[in-house]
Amino acid sequence: QVQLVESGGGLVQAGGSLRLSCVVSGRTFSRYTMGWFRQAPGKEREFVAAISWRNTSRKYADSVKGRFTISRENAKNTVYLQMNSLKPEDTAVYYCAADPGSISTYEYDYWGQGTQVTVSS
Repeated sequence: QVQLVESGGGLVQAGGSLRLSCVVSGRTFSRYTMGWFRQAPGKEREFVAAISWRNTSRKYADSVKGRFTISRENAKNTVYLQMNSLKPEDTAVYYCAADPGSISTYEYDYWGQGTQVTVSS
């Protein structure tokens, strides 16, 4: 069984920064592609960023490129999302996800409960 627990959300002013963390239980974390998604009120969930299990590939949504950075520490079973230059439109519940497939996937098998990020103007 794989469980994901996010933390690090909160309220921040526009232009500020937050770092989200996601701790994954399970022995094979190092083999999972890890992703971050978000869902704003009244909108569908959208892809934010992903990182390959080898830590060699990353991809980002156009809306966050240059502002957000995804990283992982396999020794700690943890994936991070560093969010800089935050905008009010980044306000959403952010979800961590894991999948044994390649970084090309947008269909993830395992999901966390989410952490709220609110950016005030």
